[in-house]
Order: sequence, then C-alpha cells, then structure tokens
Amino acid sequence: MKEYDVIVAGAGVGGVFLSYEMTKKDNNASVLVIDKGGPLESRICPIKEGKTKQCLNCKVCAIMNGYGGAGGLSDGKYNLTTQFGGDLHRYIGEQEAMDLMWYVDGVLCDMGGAQAKLYSTADSELRTKCLQHDLHLLDAQVRHLGTDTNVEILGNIYNYVKDRIDMIFYTAVQDVDLQDDGTFIVRTKDDAYHCKDLILATGRSGSDWISHICGKFNLKLEKNRVDIGVRVELPADVFKHITDQVYESKIVYQTSQYNDLVRTFCMNPYGEVVSENTNGIVTVNGHSYSNPELLTENTNFALLVSNHFTSPFEDSNEYGEAIASLSNMLGGGVLMQRFGDLVKGRRSSDRRMEKCFTRPTLQATPGDLSLVIPKRQLDDIIEMIYALDEIAPGTANEDTLLYGVEVKFYNSRVDVDDNLMTRIPNLYAIGDGAGVTHSLSQASASGVYVARRLIEKYQ
Repeated sequence: MKEYDVIVAGAGVGGVFLSYEMTKKDNNASVLVIDKGGPLESRICPIKEGKTKQCLNCKVCAIMNGYGGAGGLSDGKYNLTTQFGGDLHRYIGEQEAMDLMWYVDGVLCDMGGAQAKLYSTADSELRTKCLQHDLHLLDAQVRHLGTDTNVEILGNIYNYVKDRIDMIFYTAVQDVDLQDDGTFIVRTKDDAYHCKDLILATGRSGSDWISHICGKFNLKLEKNRVDIGVRVELPADVFKHITDQVYESKIVYQTSQYNDLVRTFCMNPYGEVVSENTNGIVTVNGHSYSNPELLTENTNFALLVSNHFTSPFEDSNEYGEAIASLSNMLGGGVLMQRFGDLVKGRRSSDRRMEKCFTRPTLQATPGDLSLVIPKRQLDDIIEMIYALDEIAPGTANEDTLLYGVEVKFYNSRVDVDDNLMTRIPNLYAIGDGAGVTHSLSQASASGVYVARRLIEKYQ
C-alpha cells in the first residue's frame, strides 16, 4: 500500500489550486490527486468532435469530470464577489475570502490569463436602469477567460505541479476507511492508498459519493437548493449594450405572481449553447471563447428559479433530476422552443424552426417546454423575460430560443468548521462538492485556504 501525507479526492478547481499552492510554497508533504475523469488533453466530448449531435451518455462525462472538473471546460468566468457563488466567507470571513479570490485571480493571470479583461458592475449605468424596472444587479467583478484560455491556463498549472504532485486519472475513489490512529485508507477498484490528511473535492458530480462518505462517518449534511430553468439564446446585439459594459450581469427579479426570485446566470456573449451530463441526466449549459474566430452571432444565458423544500420531501437534487429526465424522455436530451411558441401554447416543430431568425448553436430537439417544466417555474421565467425586455428590448421576441432543462445541482452542505475540516480530524471538504461554494472563484479559493493549513503542518 502506497503512503501519502495528503490525498485529494477530485481534480476540480479546488483540487487544482490546492495542489498548486502545495507546489508553490515550501513543504515536505507527499500529495496524491485522484479523479474519475481524464487528464486535460483527453477531455474531449464526442459532440464537440462532431461524432454525434446528441449526448451519448458516456460512462464518464468529459465535460463534467477530469482535470479542472466541471469548470475546466466551462467558459472560464471567475466572479470575485461574496454576493453570490457560495458561502465561503461565512466560514473564513469576508476579507480573507476576497483576498483569496484575488490571489486566485493573480495566479490565473500569471498562468496565461493576463490579457483577459476584468469587468465590474460597480457604478454602472446598468444598475440604475435595472432598478427603474424592478430588476436588481448584484455587485461583482468578473474575469472572463473564455473556454479556450481557461483550458490553456489549466494546462500551464498542470505542467507546473506535475513533477511535485502525483495524479491518477480514470480512477474513482470507491470508499474510505478511518483507522484507529486517525489516518485514512482510500480505496479504488484496484488499489488502496494510505494518508494522514484527506480532502474531499469531488465537485458537483460527486454529490452521491460525498453523501455516502458522510453517511458512513455520521457527518451532518444540510440539504441545499436546486435551481431549475432554461437557457436563453438570442442575437448578441440584443444584449450588446449590457455585455460590452459588464460582460456577466447577475440580475435578480421577484415575480409579481408568486413572489419567487428568478436570476440570470452564466451569460455568454457571442457564445454557444452546450449539453452536459450529470450522473446520466443530460442538461444544458453555455460556453464562450476569447478567440475571435470562435465567436458566434448569439448570446446565451440561463434563467433560474431557486427551489427549497421542507418536510417531508428534502432531496432537492432528486427533484431537479426528475424534471430534467422528462426533457431527456421527450427530446432524447435537450428540448428547444421558440419563446413565441411557448407563450402561444404550441410546440416548436422542425417546420417552425426553419422559419426562425435566431440560428441555434446547439442541435436540440424542437418541442414544448410546458410539458417538462412545472407551471410555477415556467410562469416565473416568462415574467422574467418580459422584465428583461424592458432593459434589453428584443429579449421577448418571438424567435428568442429557450433550451431546457437547465438545472444547477447544489451538493448538500457538509458540516465543516472554519478550517473547512469536518468533525473527523484531518478530513476536509472543499469546493462545490462540499456545498460550501458554487463558483470557480470560491471553489479555487477554498483549495488555497486548506493548502495553507496543510503547509503549516508539513513544514
């Protein structure tokens, strides 16, 4: 059995930045990172290769797993804020959370992202315009790297750490045993590894595994919400005055009909809509690039409604998966509908799509989202689209495209202290997998935070 001081279960951005910090700062710790996905160069989706137009439900989704995690092949937006994207500041303090996110930003710039523009919503005219129409723009600064630059940066970080950190890919951690001396045995299908410190960093796709480990060690889990909605795609000119100014606008609206909160999420100017596979459920997302040659004529963003549950039902992720599975059942994956067809109560068809002026960037199945998304959430989304039309005329055009379902699963929050350590000594939980963070910036910062505590131990 091979011995390590530190084992990291998961190579998402939390694990990436933990291993970076362990490499950069002097320490004597031996570190192993294990991930069920592949190395960066092997993370190629068959859809992106042009081999298929529909998700093949690969055993391990290259979009969601592998070096860099779900954020590795994302559009690379790092939001430097504590107003959204997680609750890291509630554990380590507002100032330290912001300092760590700015530190992460510095690393990204050093590793190839220095040319990426830093946008800000502070003192923007958009804030005033939003308030005039009962919309609320959240404060943030955002560094948009683009999917292509994001991958390049991760490759540079990998090359920086690879001679210092051991990494094993295409290998899932199946179980963990706690020894009498407080150390851990980490078991995969074929091997076992011994360590003194174990970091759970499995990201969003590791929710079931995290729940298993917490159940085994009787660790408290707090149920989180699930966000359900659609991805909107429209001509880039409609939102150009907004995206040129702030790029990523987090806008929140309280609906008049239900008093529900609807928000924009993951805005991708001149980007493309993509599908992703989370535990066998195909959902929709969006990417954008920094290379001008890869830009499209459209902008896309999500509209999400948050759902919280109380007794007797508490499994919010199960609810989200059930709704997404209806889309998979009816459309073989992602469904697509013109906004005009939705409000008129008719399904989009191939014939209607042939007349659509907005050209879709994802090959999806024309259909009827009202057969998939519950009425309350769909009413919320329609009301939000009309509200956005007040600040971006054209949002509510007939040919605005809606893709469904977009679901943001939030892992149950693991009970950790201000060191991000569970009640089991030397067992840490970081990043989105712990339910503590919901963003690239905060997940990365949590990895740096725990690394600095380990460095003190292994000086």
